[in-house]
Amino acid sequence: MKTYTHLTEIERYQIHAMLLSLTPHDVIAQRLGRARSTIDRELRRNRALHGYRAEPAHKLACARLRSRAQANARHIEPSLWARVREGLALRWSPEQIAGRMRLIDGSRVSYESIYTYVYAEKRAGGELWRQLSCQKARRRRCGAGRARRHLIPARVPIEQRPAIVERRGRFGDWEGDTLVDGSHRQAVVSLVERRSMYLLLAKVERRTSELVCGAIVNAIQSSGIPARTLTLDNGAEFCGHQRITEALGMRCYFARPYAAWQRGLNENHNGLVRRYIPKRQPLAQITQADLQIIADALNNRPRKRLGYRTPNESILTSITLKKRALRS
Repeated sequence: MKTYTHLTEIERYQIHAMLLSLTPHDVIAQRLGRARSTIDRELRRNRALHGYRAEPAHKLACARLRSRAQANARHIEPSLWARVREGLALRWSPEQIAGRMRLIDGSRVSYESIYTYVYAEKRAGGELWRQLSCQKARRRRCGAGRARRHLIPARVPIEQRPAIVERRGRFGDWEGDTLVDGSHRQAVVSLVERRSMYLLLAKVERRTSELVCGAIVNAIQSSGIPARTLTLDNGAEFCGHQRITEALGMRCYFARPYAAWQRGLNENHNGLVRRYIPKRQPLAQITQADLQIIADALNNRPRKRLGYRTPNESILTSITLKKRALRS
């Protein structure tokens, strides 16, 4: 028997993306492995004034869950709370307590209600919260801590990106990201040109906005490949994207948070790079010369989408055609 689960934030971004492409509701449901009624209910209950948008919809759904848990908590009998306290004294998690009570005698107390009760008791000066396995002063709510991804100044969303970029109808449209190791200090900047699939890699000693954006400018300038647009994720290291625009004249666009498929080519290349540099390997052991060897190997790899030509051959063909056009 399949258990129902609430829609996740990632699923809501997928719904939003498919709605923008006018995908029918039944097709959306099929792609997400959900019932058509789930999609219809989501759009009916969480639609805003300007249509369905993933972030407001997720916040609205989380707020509804919290208010429901609080309402449930107010109507739970004191005898049940006594059993909850017994479970907490045994260092059981709220989810274990709720599940055990349901198993023993069918008592239905959600673990969210238990959390609500524990933190309400804490605000009144109680100590129950100290019996939780994760003893934090404040419990992180659904979606908490993600707003910082939207603090990029002058951020231009991917929806405003020219349609020709999606069609890969020209050279000079790039996707960018950073790869980090366990220390999250040093990083590798990865850039992929969308039409030729040509890869650039550059190492930075620290993942700061100044160093990352500077590395992007130097790498693209040195490549000699046109610089028209750059699509990035929402990491803080890209806060200096205006410097890239000023130096290269290329417009920077940002994918939606948690929508890696909008930079799918870059994500795929990051996976290829990880074959050479596993996540557990410290980047301190990797030099720029090592990165160039990796980039050369991938740029000389035949690609099905290029008719089994290599990215290097695709770029050389473009340069040759451009020279012929200039001569004529």
